Amino acid sequence: MRVLLIEDDPMIGFSLRTGLAAQGMAVDWFLTGGEAIESLASSLYSVILLDLGLPDMSGLEVLRVARGSKNKTPVLIVSARDDLSSRIIGLDLGADDYIVKPFDVAEMLARIRAVIRRQAGHSASRIEGGEVTLDLASHEVHYRGVSHFLPAREFALVQGLAERAGSILSRSQLEEKLYGFGEEVESNAIDVLIFYIRKKFGSDIIRNIRGAGWMVPREVK
Repeated sequence: MRVLLIEDDPMIGFSLRTGLAAQGMAVDWFLTGGEAIESLASSLYSVILLDLGLPDMSGLEVLRVARGSKNKTPVLIVSARDDLSSRIIGLDLGADDYIVKPFDVAEMLARIRAVIRRQAGHSASRIEGGEVTLDLASHEVHYRGVSHFLPAREFALVQGLAERAGSILSRSQLEEKLYGFGEEVESNAIDVLIFYIRKKFGSDIIRNIRGAGWMVPREVK
């Protein structure tokens, strides 16, 4: 899962990036709205964490630009402003949730799972893709009678494929989902993750489409 973090406070930004990375999320962190808007135009994200008090523009303006360009990425406003009017304006402009600083990272993670579930049309923390079932809260994966709790990055790879079951994702698409901007990625990193996942569940959980990429089949055979 790739996250866009827009936060100008170094301490809060570092804490959030560290906490999210520990859960296997790739985090692109920008301190200004302008940089974030540029990144949104060229990169795909699973969720946006948006501070309102940015040095170059209001976070609400970033949200207005994103929604004006038809970007449907879930947005979670993260702000010290706890007044009712700020919450109402943010939600009316297209934010999916609003959390007031200070907060616990565990609550942030729960809210991220919730907005992603809602976008995908799921009401619970368990999602399905083909024969694969994932629990977003515990990182448990179930496949053909076998269950394992996966390390963060292995879980993120299975989630990325299961969310688009039946579609082929290339190496670059998977790397974009799993690794943040500027993060060093070994040439065989995806292959290694898939090897360990298959070792736990069998080779059929992730199918290789020669010359194209990998997929989790949509239809149960």
